[in-house]
Amino acid sequence: MKLRLLVPTFALALLTVGFTSAAAAQGPVGLYFNPLISRITNSQADTGPFAFLGDGNKSAIFGGVDFGGYYNFSHSPGFDIGIDVRDSIQHGNSASLNSFLVGPRVSFKPKAFGLSPYAQLSVGSGRSVSPYSPAHTTKLEYVLSGGLDKSLNRHVDFRVVEIGYGSVSAVSSSDHNGNTSIPAARLLNFSTGFVFRFP
Repeated sequence: MKLRLLVPTFALALLTVGFTSAAAAQGPVGLYFNPLISRITNSQADTGPFAFLGDGNKSAIFGGVDFGGYYNFSHSPGFDIGIDVRDSIQHGNSASLNSFLVGPRVSFKPKAFGLSPYAQLSVGSGRSVSPYSPAHTTKLEYVLSGGLDKSLNRHVDFRVVEIGYGSVSAVSSSDHNGNTSIPAARLLNFSTGFVFRFP
C-alpha cells in the first residue's frame, strides 16, 4: 500500500472512532483539505538535469493542496493532545514534492476572539521529482507548524493560518554521481482553509 493511501484510510478510521466513541468523550476528530503555498530554498544552487529548484536556482515557489486529519486523544482544562496525519502535493517550476507526515499535535482551548492556537511537529517522507527528468528521490522530511483555528459552528473551523518551517533532502545532482554535495532544502509553508470536526 502506498503511503499516500494511508491518509484516506486514517481519515476513515478517525471518523469511525469519532462517531462510535463520542459518548466516551474521545473526540474530537478534524479533517481538512486546504490550499498550500511553499517557498523552498537552498543555500547552494544545483545545476544540471537533476536540479530540484531548477538549473542554477536557490529558491522557488510551490503550490498545491494539504489534506489529512487529526485526532485529539487527551483532554485537559487548557489544552488537548493528539496526532495529525497529512499528505501534501505541491508543484513548482515543473518539479513536484509529495510529503507524507505524521506527528504529535497540541491545541489550546479558545482564547480571545474564539481563536484556538495549535502547534505540531511532523516527520515523514518527502518524494521530490526533478523538473527536467523523471528522476526522483524519497527522503526524510520534517516540518514544525503552528496555526490558528476559529470555530464557526459545532462542526466547522476556519483555519485562519498555518505556518510551517521544515527541511527535506530533495533530488539533486549529488544523488546521480554528482561531485558536489547539495544540502537539504528548507521549506516555509503557508496554508488556510476549513477544518471539519466530528466531536
